[in-house]
Amino acid sequence: MASQTSPRRGNRECAARVCCCCSALRPRYKRLVDNIFPEDPKDGLVKADMEKLTFYAVSAPEKLDRIGSYLAERLSRDVVRHRSGYVLIAMEALDQLLMACHSQSIKPFVESFLHMVAKLLESGEPKLQVLGTNSFVKFANIEEDTPSYHRRYDFFVSRFSAMCHSCHSDPEIRTEIRIAGIRGIQGVVRKTVNDELRATIWEPQHMDKIVPSLLFNMQKIEEVDSRTGPPPSPSATDKEENPAVLAENCFRELLGRATFGNMNNAVRPVFAHLDHHKLWDPNEFAVHCFKIIMYSIQAQYSHHVIQEILGHLDARKKDSPRVRAGIIQVLLEAVAIAAKGSIGPTVLEVFNTLLKHLRLSVEFEANDLQGGSVGSASLNSSSKDNDEKIVQNAIIQTIGFFGSNLPDYQRSEIMMFIMGKVPVFGTSTHTLDISQLGDLGTRRIQIMLLRSLLMVTSGYKAKTIVTALPGSFLDPLLSPSLMEDYELRQLVLEVMHNLMDRHDNRAKLRGIRIIPDVADLKIKREKICRQDTSFMKKNGQQLYRHIYLGCKEEDNVQKNYELLYTSLALITIELANEEVVIDLIRLAIALQDSAIINEDNLPMFHRCGIMALVAAYLNFVSQMIAVPAFCQHVSKVIEIRTMEAPYFLPEHIFRDKCMLPKSLEKHDKNLYFLTNKIAESLGGSGYSVERLSVPYVPQVTDEDRLSRRKSIVDTVSIQVDILPNSIPSDDVVSNTEEITFEALKKAIDTSGMEEQEKEKRRLVIEKFQKAPFEEIAAQCESKANLLHDRLAQILELTIRPPPSPSGTLTITSGHAQYQSVPVYEMKFPDLCVY
Repeated sequence: MASQTSPRRGNRECAARVCCCCSALRPRYKRLVDNIFPEDPKDGLVKADMEKLTFYAVSAPEKLDRIGSYLAERLSRDVVRHRSGYVLIAMEALDQLLMACHSQSIKPFVESFLHMVAKLLESGEPKLQVLGTNSFVKFANIEEDTPSYHRRYDFFVSRFSAMCHSCHSDPEIRTEIRIAGIRGIQGVVRKTVNDELRATIWEPQHMDKIVPSLLFNMQKIEEVDSRTGPPPSPSATDKEENPAVLAENCFRELLGRATFGNMNNAVRPVFAHLDHHKLWDPNEFAVHCFKIIMYSIQAQYSHHVIQEILGHLDARKKDSPRVRAGIIQVLLEAVAIAAKGSIGPTVLEVFNTLLKHLRLSVEFEANDLQGGSVGSASLNSSSKDNDEKIVQNAIIQTIGFFGSNLPDYQRSEIMMFIMGKVPVFGTSTHTLDISQLGDLGTRRIQIMLLRSLLMVTSGYKAKTIVTALPGSFLDPLLSPSLMEDYELRQLVLEVMHNLMDRHDNRAKLRGIRIIPDVADLKIKREKICRQDTSFMKKNGQQLYRHIYLGCKEEDNVQKNYELLYTSLALITIELANEEVVIDLIRLAIALQDSAIINEDNLPMFHRCGIMALVAAYLNFVSQMIAVPAFCQHVSKVIEIRTMEAPYFLPEHIFRDKCMLPKSLEKHDKNLYFLTNKIAESLGGSGYSVERLSVPYVPQVTDEDRLSRRKSIVDTVSIQVDILPNSIPSDDVVSNTEEITFEALKKAIDTSGMEEQEKEKRRLVIEKFQKAPFEEIAAQCESKANLLHDRLAQILELTIRPPPSPSGTLTITSGHAQYQSVPVYEMKFPDLCVY
C-alpha cells in the first residue's frame, strides 16, 4: 500500500509545484488583479492587495491598459455567470484605480472602464444597473487633463433615458432605477457640455431622448402629488431620493450650460413632450417647465425661447381654443420673466404674432356664430365662443403685460403699431386682414385691439402731450368708425385718459358727481407748457368734436357719461389755458342747448344725462379757475335744480329709479346755465369772453362723409328730385299754392325782407370778428363738402357711362369697385339686335 500511495502523493506534489511555476510565469499585473478577489466574495475586496495593485498602477501607468482589459474580462465572465459578488469587487477596484490615476495613459483604461459600465447597464438586474450608473457618475466627476474627442456617449444617453422610463413592477425598485437613470444623464451632461468642441450631446437625436426623460419624471411626481394631496416638506435625503427634484435639478443644469447655438435644440423637445402628453390644457405643468427654462438659461438668450413659443403657437393655430390659450399663458409667463432682462429684437414680432392670433380667434368666433344652429350645435358653438374669449383675454393680458414692461420709447412704437392694426372705415392704413370677419367680427376686433392698446398705455407718462398723442395716432383713435358702439367709445376715452393723465388725477375724478369742494381732491397740476398749448391749438377742435358727438349717442350708458366728464376734467387740468377754458365752457353750453332743443330725438334719459354732465363739469371748472361770480352762478343753478329738477343732477339721474320729466321746453330759465351770466362773471375777472356769444359748431372731417354712421353733415336735409317721371303719380305730393291778391301783395312788400337781410349780415360780420379761425374754416368746409356731395350724387345719377362687360368703376363707401355686366343682361338698341 505504501508503494501505491507514494506515487499519488508525488503526483499531487508535482502538480502543486507545476501550478506554482505557472503562476510565477503569469504577468505581474494579472497576479495583482487576481489577488484582490477573495475565495469568498462575501469577504469583499482584499484591501492589502488592492493597495499593491494601486501602487503598481501608479508606478507603471503604461500597464493601466492591460489592467483594465483583464478586469473587464473577469467582470464580463462574472456577469454571465451571475456572480454578483465578484462583479461588485471588480467595479470597486475599477473605481479606486480610476480615482488614483490621472496620467496620460488613463485614456485606454477609461475605454475598458466604459465597456464594463456598459455591460452592467445591459444586464437585466436592477442592482447591476444601479452599480454601473454609480461608477459612471464617479467617472463623470473626474476632470481630464485633455479631452478625448473620439469618445462618444450615444449608448449611455439611450440607456440612461430608458432607465428614466422604467416600468418595474416593484415601486421601490422602479424609483431606484429611475433615479439611477437621471443621475446617469446628469453625469453625461457634466462630462460632455464643458468642452465646446465635444458638442455631440446637443445634437437633436440626443436632446430628443434626454429632455423628455427628465420631463417624464417631473410630470409623474406631480400627478402623484395631485392625487394624494400636498406632501410633507422633504428633507435633504428625501430630495436625493425624489426623481422629480433630481430631474428638475438636472434639467436646470442642462439649460444653464446651453449656449447661443444649441439653445433651440434643448427647448424644442419640451414642446414635443407637452404636445404628445396633451399638457397644454390644463397647462400648470407647461407653465412650470417654462418658468424653469426662463430662470435657468442666460438672460441674453431669453428671446430665443420666446421665438420658439411664438413659432409653436403658429404651428398649433388650428388646435382647440383651450390649447391655444394654454400656449399663450405660457408665453405670458415667459414674457414676464424676459421683460425684466434682455428682450432682444423680438418686440414687434411678439406683438405682430399675438395680434395675428387675436384676429384668427375673432374670425373663428364669428364663423361659429354664423354656423351655429339650434339644439346641441348651438350649445357647442356657445362653449366654443367662451373658449375663444379665453384665448382673446389671454392675448390681451400678454400684450398688456409685455407692453407695460417696455421702456417709453419702445412703448410709443408699440402703441403706433397696434393703432395701425385697428380697422378704421374708409381708410386702408390698417394692416390686419378683416375681409373674412364681417361687420360683427370687425367690431369685435376693434374692441380687442383697443383693449390691448389700453393695457399698453396703462402707466405711460410722457413729458408733453404731443409725444403721447401725435397726429398719426390721434386721428385714427378719434375716427368716427370707433364711435359706432358704446363700448368702442368707452375704450377710446380710457386710452385718452391713460395718455393725458400725467399726474395721476384720474382716480380722484372717478364717478360723475357734484363736488362740493374741489380743493379737497388735492389735484396735482403744472403750468401749461408751450408744446401743450400748440397741441390744443392744432387738435383742440378735434377733441371737442369727439366729446360733443359722444354725448349725443343714443346707446350711451352711465359709464359713457362718466368717462366724458373725466375727459373734460383732464383736459382742464392738463391742457387748459384761458383760451381753452373758454372753449370748454362753450362746448358745455352747446351740449346743454342740444339737450334742450333735441334735434337728434334723444330719449329723455340721455337728455337729462347730458344736463347732469354739463352741471358736474361747470361745477368743477368754476372751482378750478376760482372766479367767485362764476362759482356763485353755477352753485345757484345747482341749488335750484336740487329743489325743482333733481333729474338734471348726476346724483339723481343715474339712480336705478329716477322720475324723468315729460319735456324740457317748459322749464324755467333759472334751471339752465346762461351764457350772458357766465360771460359777465368771467369778463369781470379779465377773461376774453367775446367768443362765448358765438355758439359752438363741431368741426367736420372728411371721414364723416365716408363713415357709415350718421354724421353731423346729415343734419341738413337737401332733397333733389332727378327723375320725377320714375316716381309713381300716387306718391307725388302737390305743393302748388293758390295765387290770390294777398299773396301778390306779400310778394311785392320787401320791407321785412330787408330787415332780415340786415340782421343776417350783422350776425355774419360778428361771427367772423369773434369766432376762432378753426370754427370758421370748419363751417366753410362743411358747406363746401355738402355741396360737393350733392353735386356728385346728381352727376352720378344723370351722367352714367354705358354698361360694359369689362366692368364699370363704382365707389361704394369710399372704396373703388369694378362691377361687370354680363352681355346677356345689357340692353342694346333695336338696330343692333338681329
